[in-house]
Amino acid sequence: MSSTQILLLIGAYFLVLMIISYFTGKNDSNSDFFKAGKQSPWYLVAFGMVGASLSGVTFISVPGWIEDSQFGYMQVVFGYLFGYFVVAYVLLPLYYKYNLTSIYEYLLDRFGSVSHKTGAFFFFISRVLGAAFRLYLVAIVLQQFVFDDLGIRFEFTVIISILLIWIYTNRGGIKTIVWTDTLQTLFMIIAVVLSIVLINRELDWSFGEFLASEELIPYNKFLFTDSFLERNHFIKSFIGGMFITICMTGLDQDMMQKNLTCKSLKDAQKNMVSFSLVLVGVTFLFMLLGALLFIYAGKNGISIPLMDGSPKSDLLFPEIALNSGLGLTLAITFMLGLIAAAYSSADSALTSLTTSFCVDFLNVEKRKEEDQKKVRKRTHIAMSIMLVLVIISFKYILSSNVIDSLLTVSGYTYGPLLGLFAFGILTNHKIKDKYVWVVSLLSVVIIALIANIPSSFLGGYVVGYELLPLNGLLTFFGLWLIRTRKLNPNIDQ
Repeated sequence: MSSTQILLLIGAYFLVLMIISYFTGKNDSNSDFFKAGKQSPWYLVAFGMVGASLSGVTFISVPGWIEDSQFGYMQVVFGYLFGYFVVAYVLLPLYYKYNLTSIYEYLLDRFGSVSHKTGAFFFFISRVLGAAFRLYLVAIVLQQFVFDDLGIRFEFTVIISILLIWIYTNRGGIKTIVWTDTLQTLFMIIAVVLSIVLINRELDWSFGEFLASEELIPYNKFLFTDSFLERNHFIKSFIGGMFITICMTGLDQDMMQKNLTCKSLKDAQKNMVSFSLVLVGVTFLFMLLGALLFIYAGKNGISIPLMDGSPKSDLLFPEIALNSGLGLTLAITFMLGLIAAAYSSADSALTSLTTSFCVDFLNVEKRKEEDQKKVRKRTHIAMSIMLVLVIISFKYILSSNVIDSLLTVSGYTYGPLLGLFAFGILTNHKIKDKYVWVVSLLSVVIIALIANIPSSFLGGYVVGYELLPLNGLLTFFGLWLIRTRKLNPNIDQ
C-alpha cells in the first residue's frame, strides 16, 4: 500500500468523522460538550467504550507483546472483568447520586478543596501520559510507513494528528465522541477479524486448524503459576488487572464521562456490564492475532522491524499488513483499524482533559454564562498543544513495549486516586484536607523506590502490576493518619 493511498484513506476517514461532528455539534454548548445532555443510549456507549478501552496500544502493542508474554496478558484481562463489576455497582451509583460533571467533584464534597484538586491533578497527569502513549504509538507507525517516505518529520506527524482530533471534537465534545467511538469500534473489530481470516488464508489454514496447530503451542500459555516471585504470576496479574480497571476506568474522568451521559444509573450499569464481556472476547482475538503474526513472520523469514537501530515488536503487525505482499485488502483493513483504535481513545482523552481542567481547576460553571464557552474553547486548544509536546518527547525517552509502559505508569499515577476514593467510600472519617497532597506525593515516591529495588534484594521477587493497589493502600494509610478524631456517622457518602 503506497503512502499516497494511506493518506487518501486517512483523509476519507476523517471526513466521515467531521460529518458526524457537524451533526452532533450543532448546539456547541458546554452542556452537550461535557454531558451530551444525558441522552446517550446505553448500548451505543457500551459498544463505543470497547474501542476507547482497547485503543491503538492494544491494536498494535498487544500482538507485538505475544513473543515475550505469550497469552499471559489474559490474566490481567480476567482481573479487568472483575474490576468492571466493581465500577458498575460501587462507583457508578455514587456518581449518579451526586449528579457529577467531573467525578472529582465528589472529593470536594467529601473532604475539601485540596483533596478535590489533588484527585483532579493525578487524573490530569494520568490521562495526559495515557493519551500520549496511545497517540505516540500511532504516530510512529504513520511515520515509519508513510511520512518517512514523504520526507516529513515526526513532529509534523504528531501536530497533524492532534489537529485533526481537535477539529472534530471542538464543538460537540463528548456528544460527538459517543457517536464517533461507535464507528471506530466497528472498524477495529472488523480489522482484527479480517486480519486473522486473511493471514490464515495465506497460510492455507482454517481458523480451527490454526487453533489446533503445533505452531500455536509456544505462544498459548494462559496461566503463569510456577513462581509467585515472577512478575507475571497469575495472582499478581489478576489483582493488578482488577485495580487497573477500577482506577483507569472507574476513577478516570475520560471513561466515566461517557457513562455519565446515559439517561439513568440502570442504563449506565447495563452499559458497563455488557461492555466488559465484549471487551474480554475482543482482547482474546488480539492475542490470537499476535500469535498468528509471529507464526507467519517465522514461516516467511520476516524480521521484527527496527526503529532507531533497535527491534520494535510493536511494528510487526504494520510490517506484515503493509509490506509483506498480502494484498490491498489487509493493508486497508489494518490502517482503518489502527486509525480507529488510536483516535477512539485519543479524542475522548482530549475531551475529558478539557472537561476536568474547566470544571476542577477553572470552576467554569461558576463563571458568567457568556464566558463559559470561551474558557472551554481556549482550554481545548491548550490541552491539544500539551499533548503534542508530550508525544514528541516520548520519541526520545520511551524504549520498552508501549502497553507495558502504560500499565507500569498507571501504578504510580492512579494509586493516590484509588486511596482517596476508597477512604471516602469505606470510612466516614473527615481528614485534614490541607495535608492530602503531601500524603499522595509521599505515596508515589515510596512506590517509585519500591519499584526500583533490585529483585536480588527481595529474594528474587519481581515487582509487577501490584504496584497500583499497593500505592492505593499506602495513600489510604496516609489518609488514616491525618483523619480527624471526631466521626460523623451522618456524613453522606
